[in-house]
Amino acid sequence: MQVQSEAIRDIDYDEKRSKLFVTFHDGDLYVYVGVPGEVHRSFLDADSKGSFFAYEIRDQYPYNKVAG
Repeated sequence: MQVQSEAIRDIDYDEKRSKLFVTFHDGDLYVYVGVPGEVHRSFLDADSKGSFFAYEIRDQYPYNKVAG
């Protein structure tokens, strides 16, 4: 889902596998594993996606760079 953010372009979520996909404006795509659905929903609802990502997701969940 495309979002309004200076840093983040797209946020997608695989509910069955609890995987969060974050695509940045530079084209880098990361997958974060073990992210609860409520964190994904809060991320989408956050006024600042970049701040929410920095404090609630980055360094909180295991991740892999998928593309970029």
